[in-house]
Amino acid sequence: MKRAIVTGAGGFIGGHLVVFLKKQGYYVKGVDLKLPEFSRSGADDFVVGDLRDPALVESLFEGGIDEVYQLAADMGGAGYLFTGDNDADVMHNSALINLNVLKSSVNHGVKRVFYSSSACVYPEYNQMDSDNPNCVEESVYPAQPDSEYGWEKLFSERLYFSFMRNYSIDVKVARFHNIFGPQGTYDGGKEKVPAALARKVAMTADGGEIEVWGDGEQTRSFLFIDDCVQAVYQLMQSDFSGPVNIGSEELVSINQLAKICMSVAGKKLTIRHVDGPQGVRGRNSDNRLIEEKLNWTPKVSLEEGIKRTYEWINAAINATR
Repeated sequence: MKRAIVTGAGGFIGGHLVVFLKKQGYYVKGVDLKLPEFSRSGADDFVVGDLRDPALVESLFEGGIDEVYQLAADMGGAGYLFTGDNDADVMHNSALINLNVLKSSVNHGVKRVFYSSSACVYPEYNQMDSDNPNCVEESVYPAQPDSEYGWEKLFSERLYFSFMRNYSIDVKVARFHNIFGPQGTYDGGKEKVPAALARKVAMTADGGEIEVWGDGEQTRSFLFIDDCVQAVYQLMQSDFSGPVNIGSEELVSINQLAKICMSVAGKKLTIRHVDGPQGVRGRNSDNRLIEEKLNWTPKVSLEEGIKRTYEWINAAINATR
């Protein structure tokens, strides 16, 4: 039986990944600052602890570990990452986590380590056109991410690959593009846009009004969580290291995404555009490399994913009323 550590296991992607790995027959040790918010963890062992503490990280490897899935980071949605108010914490905390996880993985002879990077590494100058963003993997240089979060992710990619070169550890790096689905944060300021819009629609009566930051014509693609964890697993079992995009090529504007949420909810609402952080003008996953290397493509459409996500968020909101 393979033994794996999933860091960030109390979070959205980490929680789903734990469940997926258990279905593959793994022994899974989860670790996070907190337990999962919306369900019990599926991990065999869950450690509530701070990955910035090197002694805590070292203790996780007792008993032997075959694979590490490093998803832990200080992060959130546009309201958290793009205002600049949290830059120092984002860079400091995530850098410490990655340094500790890598060093302990080497110390304990771990075979493979997965690192979750982000589409935020891509240069702002290639994402000014909302209809034609360029996010092919090699376009990341010359580097110019639009946020300190993106700079930290790009530095950490280089950190992981330097450990692979110098310490012969098998590293896999993927750049996530807006992963969404049930059991993710949907309020409080760290939620991503699909969850935020689903919450707004769920809490607004038919005929009412919701707010969208900016003019709503900024574009993104969004990948459903089930497709994400499948892609991560395929990458880890392959002989390909990356970095590689894990995302959808189904590009939509934020206005269009809001309308999809309204449609699945069966509501007719109006949109009021307000000032707020928006990030780059356009961002879309380029999946040519992952299709070539892993024969992977998303299975869940955006509309189906939004439907499942909206139903879960709507039920969660109604349960608290």
